[in-house]
Amino acid sequence: MTDPILQVEGLRVAFGDAEPVVRDVSFTLTPGRVLALVGESGSGKSVSAMSVLGLLPPQATVSGSARFRGEELIGASAEAVRAVRGAGIGVVFQEPMNSFTPVLSIGTQIAEAVRAHPSGLDRAGVSARVDELLRDAGLTDPERIRKAYPHELSGGQLQRAMIAMALAGDPVALFADEPTTALDVTVQAGILDLLRRLGRERSLAVLLITHDMGVVADVADDLLVLRRGDPVEHGTVADVFAHPTADYTRELLAAVPSLEARPASAAPVADPDARAGEPGSRAQRQLTAPGARGVSPSAETAAVSDEADAGRASPHRHGRPAAGASDRNRRRGPRPLVAQLRDVAVRYSRRGGPTVSGIDLDLHAGETIGLVGESGSGKSTIGRALAGLVPVVAGSVEVDGSDLRTARGRRLRELRSRVGIVFQDPASSLNPRQTIGWSIAEPLLVHGSDSAADRAARVRELLTAVQLDPSWAERFPHELSGGQRQRVAVARALALRPALVIADEPTSALDVTVQAAVLDLLAGLQQEFGFGMLLISHDLAVVRQLADQVIVLRDGRVVERGSTDAVLDDPQQDYTRMLLAAAPVADPVRQAARREAWRAWEGVAS
Repeated sequence: MTDPILQVEGLRVAFGDAEPVVRDVSFTLTPGRVLALVGESGSGKSVSAMSVLGLLPPQATVSGSARFRGEELIGASAEAVRAVRGAGIGVVFQEPMNSFTPVLSIGTQIAEAVRAHPSGLDRAGVSARVDELLRDAGLTDPERIRKAYPHELSGGQLQRAMIAMALAGDPVALFADEPTTALDVTVQAGILDLLRRLGRERSLAVLLITHDMGVVADVADDLLVLRRGDPVEHGTVADVFAHPTADYTRELLAAVPSLEARPASAAPVADPDARAGEPGSRAQRQLTAPGARGVSPSAETAAVSDEADAGRASPHRHGRPAAGASDRNRRRGPRPLVAQLRDVAVRYSRRGGPTVSGIDLDLHAGETIGLVGESGSGKSTIGRALAGLVPVVAGSVEVDGSDLRTARGRRLRELRSRVGIVFQDPASSLNPRQTIGWSIAEPLLVHGSDSAADRAARVRELLTAVQLDPSWAERFPHELSGGQRQRVAVARALALRPALVIADEPTSALDVTVQAAVLDLLAGLQQEFGFGMLLISHDLAVVRQLADQVIVLRDGRVVERGSTDAVLDDPQQDYTRMLLAAAPVADPVRQAARREAWRAWEGVAS
């Protein structure tokens, strides 16, 4: 067996005089293997990794042992630790847009990393080395990427450039901190494939930090589960997923949203924070036991079917409930139409073609339509069109019975008050200088004539509705966790009692258990208040949990549409099949088959 590159024993980290945030964490990294550090936000995953490289703030106290190739890093001199960074251990950070300097080109920044480790290369040699690293990271146009600035690249391209930078010093180990968070499923699949290939070709020892159990099943060999700084389970991925011994590990696995349709006899798992007696619906969470995770058998069959079948012409769905439509669709009586798009086209610039075109959509009260597709497919643009925030150059956009394109003045303000928006990142959408009570009350102040006392009462009512303590109205956003901030964002979206709620990637940046609670919350609030919801997501499992209808977008056009069960269980288009095959499931055995299916369908769909 290959000797470990990094051995960490009894790691303990504390900040100031507070209780330690990491306690007695031990693990080893071995060339050619991937170890996943898994846990909820605040479990100590990133702190454990960054402490090994001396990247924590000065007030952090680190004890224990971390031996890299036999040399102790804990307590070592700054020069000794600096020599390990980059040349020994490379780091891929979670947010590449925040990690790259916005005013320097990608090539300049990777070249800086190359020069940081003496190699004897001249200017031309450094440039050639940058191109080589970009190609190794899967970027086929290194000359263009090298000259581009961070804002000119997509999220997937930026993450690949970050991996190229991490490889600049020819490290023997790689720390990847949430490398696929907020990336769409196909980009995520490509990044995971890259990490797997690099680990194999370069014999890299990889430490993968993630909260996504599907990612763990896809790429990791070994697994260490952390909870509130304590290790709770350690073993191979196959063993832990098949036979988890810790209750917390079982909870993490049970909280993973499933691509599989719930059997009629299955009951939704209750949210411990949910209000008692809340009525159930299809939109309630449909969590499966750890042994029943993944896509449905029919979707799995479609994903791995013979490539010859992939070339068959398939009829385009037009939104009529198919044979697999949910019981909820069959039971629903007539409900008012809250939003309607007819042949809508949006163009941001005067020149060039439209960003989206030919979009038709009918959304009723109490119904959820999921928009899915890769980044740049036009999902958010359609949401902005319904909110009146982008120039619609063709077609009609009706909200609550009135056309947004022809509304002006007071009527336009009234229509906009009928639309609530839940943005992807509540940390960015909430004013950091104002209390959360002020943020929730702001729509009331802008659109209403309520007194201060009435607004305060409404804020308390909304905080209670999203299961937060009303006394938290005086807190600031930085005093709340990510899941709590997203609950505040939901409360603000509901402040004016909207007919339509647009949820734009509402759970993409949240860990799995917090995501489950937010999905429960949205389902319960829709059941209670009856609004129609447009759910924009790249996570097909989230769409499965909440949506009644699904619209699949590609390059601004509708590829497939229909009931959620019909589209996800029996997709008719190659592109939809490719999206389904790219979505990881929390089952190592099934994920290995899905990985091969994604590679096959990727070629067919392109």
